[in-house]
Amino acid sequence: MSLSILVASVLMGQSAFSLTLEVRPQDEVDVAYEELAAGKNEEAIAKLQRMGAAQSNDPAALINLGTAYARVGMAQQAMVSYKAAAASPERYDLELADGSWMDSRWAARTAMKGIATGQTLAVR
Repeated sequence: MSLSILVASVLMGQSAFSLTLEVRPQDEVDVAYEELAAGKNEEAIAKLQRMGAAQSNDPAALINLGTAYARVGMAQQAMVSYKAAAASPERYDLELADGSWMDSRWAARTAMKGIATGQTLAVR
């Protein structure tokens, strides 16, 4: 019986001192997904270049820049963007255009392989 009283008092004490953490949503960055989805590859390139995507460490921006380059026949520039995404110190899961999720480095490597086959990869 004394054990149940101890457990009850511990549980009641926990509720009085509950810890609340503020979780801030990650800032959404426009990675030109809408332009890529609409086939507006030149607009996607222009937007991503204005944002400084090529100089960033953001894998999503770099992969989408590479995809836009690949779609307009600039395979060499696409490969540079994909390699930068694969080597980026930032790493996280990306939502792909088909709704699936993939590690950013794996997505960059997959995109590099796609250059040879003409397949492109876009992330949201």
